[in-house]
Amino acid sequence: MSSTLTIPSKQTPFPFAALGIAAQTQKTVLVFDDVATGAALTLDGSTITGEEEIVHALAKASGLSGDSAKTPSFFALAKNLRTVTAHSDLVAALNSLDDFLAFRTFLVGHSTTAADWIVWGAVKGSIKILGLLKNNQHLHLLRWFTHIDTLSETQNALAELAAAKANKARSNKTAAGFALGLQNAVDGQVVTRFPPEPSGYLHIGHTKAAILNQYFAKMYHGKLIIRFDDTNPTKERTEFEETILEDLRLLDIQGDRVTHTSDYFETLYDYAIQVIKSGKAYTDDTPQQQMRDERFAGTASAHRDDSVEDNLRHFDEMKAGTEEGLRWCLRAKISVDDPNKALRDPVIYRCNLLPHHRTGDKWKIYPTYDFACPIVDSIEGVTHALRTNEYRDRNPQYHWMTDALGLRKVNIWDFSRLNFIYTLLSKRKLHDFVNKGLVRGWDDPRFPTVRGIRRRGMTVEALTQFMLSQGPSQAVVSLEWDSIWTLNKKIIDPVAPRHWAILKNKSTPVTIKGGPTSPEVKSLPKHKKNPEIGEKKTVYASSILIEQEDAQSLEDQEEITLMDWGNAIVRSKTVDATGQVTAIEMDLHLEGDFRKTKKKITWLPQPTDAHPLAPVTLIDYDYLITKKKLEENDDVADFITPVTEFREDAFADANVNDLKKGDIIQFERKGYYIFDGEADGVKEFIVIPDGRAASIASKATVGAAAGAAADSVTSAQLAEAPPSTKMYVMDRIYGEHIKPDVDTTMYKMESVYDT
Repeated sequence: MSSTLTIPSKQTPFPFAALGIAAQTQKTVLVFDDVATGAALTLDGSTITGEEEIVHALAKASGLSGDSAKTPSFFALAKNLRTVTAHSDLVAALNSLDDFLAFRTFLVGHSTTAADWIVWGAVKGSIKILGLLKNNQHLHLLRWFTHIDTLSETQNALAELAAAKANKARSNKTAAGFALGLQNAVDGQVVTRFPPEPSGYLHIGHTKAAILNQYFAKMYHGKLIIRFDDTNPTKERTEFEETILEDLRLLDIQGDRVTHTSDYFETLYDYAIQVIKSGKAYTDDTPQQQMRDERFAGTASAHRDDSVEDNLRHFDEMKAGTEEGLRWCLRAKISVDDPNKALRDPVIYRCNLLPHHRTGDKWKIYPTYDFACPIVDSIEGVTHALRTNEYRDRNPQYHWMTDALGLRKVNIWDFSRLNFIYTLLSKRKLHDFVNKGLVRGWDDPRFPTVRGIRRRGMTVEALTQFMLSQGPSQAVVSLEWDSIWTLNKKIIDPVAPRHWAILKNKSTPVTIKGGPTSPEVKSLPKHKKNPEIGEKKTVYASSILIEQEDAQSLEDQEEITLMDWGNAIVRSKTVDATGQVTAIEMDLHLEGDFRKTKKKITWLPQPTDAHPLAPVTLIDYDYLITKKKLEENDDVADFITPVTEFREDAFADANVNDLKKGDIIQFERKGYYIFDGEADGVKEFIVIPDGRAASIASKATVGAAAGAAADSVTSAQLAEAPPSTKMYVMDRIYGEHIKPDVDTTMYKMESVYDT
């Protein structure tokens, strides 16, 4: 299917249904053109206008038509929703739709179809309907709408629309799902690459590049290469290749093949000889600091005009790793005084006598990234090199390398680098935190590594949507964490099972008069708005526990609601000399109206042998540093947060015993948590920030108070603790004791396009 959808970004009413289904196909090129008179679809040479007709056509071409017998009625319903004016008629229509969705996930069949998109578009385009949904009177309809609205394809399309409306796009033509397409891209021929250096673990700064490379490869039905840029034996190890591939798996990213720059060392050496012989490179033994000063001043090196013969002789000494060769490097002969200092004769080869983790001691000279990358990109068939705009000054250098060697040209597409407040993204500084024992490992939830943020509860969907929503922005700014965590909450909230937890040292016993004479067990939905999540067992008893904070707030004779049970009236409270409530008596009042009570309280039954509670630990974290943005000359040691881990023991309902490591839940009235495994028989749950100010604010200023209220672990104590890892287990790529061969087939990945 070859199709293009043209839409005026400010069309009223806006054709949301056409936009949504076009995004889902991932095969439709989207053009925002405010000169156009209305939405128009060009499909296989034909032009189709009208939103309903466009949705029908895209659905038919993409296999999204669904049950043809039922679909027309939903198109009629969507038309009615757009045209009805009487409030009572609109509510009646929504009531009918809500009833229909009570036991269905989608309108037709078991996946999104044209029916879902046409009705979603009608709801999305109506301020009045959206306002009614906020009243929570149509829970099933709201669940369905939220699901469609938060699909990654939908969010990407809406982000693109917002960018087009704000006139932020560089071009009117954009690919569905992102604010820019790739220049000179041909469907089926695009090849992208993600070239990490195997010198550390991937962090959130790398995820944007990895996600964008896979996104565009899929979008254009092309291929993604994972290439290890292993040209520096000083920092690189096989261990990091293993972990980087695992990190990519945690992001649901798989390349079509995995290669290494070291696969091409012989070829790169031959090209170095070629560039020397052509007079476009020369060897130089100028001391490093002097070379920097000369480049800054625009002064030519004394060796810039040495003969080709001298340069080849010195390069042979470098290759042999002799004492004489170690004095020299190889520089590209581009310019002495170009205003772009990246073009002032950069170094392209240097000596290093350390053994390489893949090629051993075969080589004593290694190409720089700036020399190797454009050559290998060209050799491997890369069509589009995506990289951060910190390389922008070096883009002309990149093109100079391929031109000087007569190689195929590669398109460069750059984007802004991500930085976050209170966050270290320097590999060297992250290594320091690990080596000094200030964290428990590279997957510590306080770390910005892929492993760390995934262990903290960040979903792949949120990461992907967030990175794509950044669009073509070129601004380098320090981002707040609120946006990405808020997006993450929108993804986990519709599917996170609801459970209850009561802090052990802050629990208060309550006696319920009129309650069951013996514990009773009932099945309730784990998620009231999403029955498909399943059911849980809730134990009702006459002796229960509530939080001390809730107990303190209760007044005599006050009617409150015990969640998932009913109303109760407080008859008496017992308070000790410290002001703590030690006991409460209540009368059950099930005929009471929960809508009239101000307090809705979570509770747990008093544990018994027959109905025990689950002992759990709730863990929260602070940022590792106390300064939002470290300056170049700042010493990290001066800004290390003294207390960064806060642990509280609690009881939880026994249903949490069924959870698997990595499951995300909500402890109602406490927040979202991810199950991190067990320690000494106690289940540990890590709080997931929800984007609200309280959940992402630095706790450093109240660290002492927080430490007094909960078990806390200081940086000094952590340094003495043995390192441990709780990362989700990933299959090792190389096996337990297998050293990868030099052959590029060391890791064959199944193509994502064959599945």
